[in-house]
Amino acid sequence: MKKKCVCVLLSAAMAMTMFAGCGNKDQASAGETNMVASADAEKSSETEGAEANADESSGADMSATEAAEETSEAAETTAAEPFEATTVTVFAAKSLNTVMEELIAEYNKTQPNVSIVGSYDSSGTLMTQIEEGAACDVFFSAAQKQMDQLQDEDGLAVDGTRHNVVNNQVCVVTWKGSGTEVTGLSDIGKAKSIALADGSVPVGKYTRQALVNAGMLDKVDDVSQITTSEIQEALGGVEINECANVGAVTAAVAEGSNEVGTVYYSDTYGFEDRLQILEVVPYELTGNVIYPVAQIINKEADELEQSAAEDFINFLTSDDAKTIFQKYYFDTDVE
Repeated sequence: MKKKCVCVLLSAAMAMTMFAGCGNKDQASAGETNMVASADAEKSSETEGAEANADESSGADMSATEAAEETSEAAETTAAEPFEATTVTVFAAKSLNTVMEELIAEYNKTQPNVSIVGSYDSSGTLMTQIEEGAACDVFFSAAQKQMDQLQDEDGLAVDGTRHNVVNNQVCVVTWKGSGTEVTGLSDIGKAKSIALADGSVPVGKYTRQALVNAGMLDKVDDVSQITTSEIQEALGGVEINECANVGAVTAAVAEGSNEVGTVYYSDTYGFEDRLQILEVVPYELTGNVIYPVAQIINKEADELEQSAAEDFINFLTSDDAKTIFQKYYFDTDVE
């Protein structure tokens, strides 16, 4: 009986042990499942976090780009905004008279409130007027000499505003149908009369320089000081009509008052049916005919007028202005 009880007890113990083992295995499996699920959840959380950060970063980049574009657009709008009503006085060489009319009209398309008032004469005359106190905002010279005087000697040019804008060439011209025997500078003395600008006028200075370099006049330190009578004598006594500016020379020849004259190539624009170019004098004889521009110190000008003056100078050096200069026979390939 005792043996039978012991056997029953052993069987029950073994059964409990087996059930206990099965229970631990299921619990371990459940634990492993929970750990995997937790790891997946963490990975999912990390992925979502990374995507959120990427979205935030992308949004920040887009925001920065949009801000930059808005700033750029704002800057362009500001740059293109018209000035309030003001007047800018420009002293320009006589040979710029015609082209300046179109340049001013083009500038006023974007700056309609800026009135550009031009005063045109020989660069020497305009320089003297500025030195004597004439109100001027911009000086556009047909030669470096006058600009050098105002900038270096007189201190009247605003620092940092000087630019070389165009180049030009001296031409020997006659009126169409004149029947002249003159072919160019070398035999200009064959003419019955010559229209010639005086030495203070850039075209007169360049003509004198060409005559010196061609061996037709004696060398001197300052060719602008060579008098008309000295040229007349060197050319065999030919009649010379001394003119105050290049416009007067152009008119005298176009009207037939003088047989030949020396003008700039740009001065023949609009006179194609009245003037004949006998020779375009090479730069080897005249040197470059550079036209510089600069803002002039004007004590009467307020801040608005000064800003508009600087803006107009910037326009004169723009590609739009170059296109117009070329139309009027100016060379814009300058440094």
